[in-house]
Amino acid sequence: MDGTTFAWVKAFHLIAVITWFAALFYLPRLFVYHAMAEDSISRERFKVMERKLYRGIMTPSMIVTLVLGLWMLVDKWSVLYQQAGWMHAKLFLVVLLIGYHHMCLAFMKKFANDANTRSHVFYRWFNEVPVLFLVAIVILVIVRPF
Repeated sequence: MDGTTFAWVKAFHLIAVITWFAALFYLPRLFVYHAMAEDSISRERFKVMERKLYRGIMTPSMIVTLVLGLWMLVDKWSVLYQQAGWMHAKLFLVVLLIGYHHMCLAFMKKFANDANTRSHVFYRWFNEVPVLFLVAIVILVIVRPF
């Protein structure tokens, strides 16, 4: 792909990453409030909010992120993958982030079935995990330490 097309793909990849992370930050925060909810009306409202966020924003933005990221990776294979150790580390973190995404789904299903056994304190800590991924991935991409 030419330089202009690559720049557009990279721009939309970054937009999708930002959207995905926004949802990764917000869904566990909803879990905090859901775990603290004491009335059925609030719990039902959180179920709807969590489902819509996961299905309508979080998963589609993850898919767009992955598709555009793979498109760039394939296009620049010899530079980005074969010669860049930072890219290997970034891809490993992305795989772990996909796992975190699916953990959110598992917790969401527990809430949907009124089977949550975790406290709001657990979800407060769980909510901080994407920050670590974001910091590490941005440093790897910008600084390229190896």
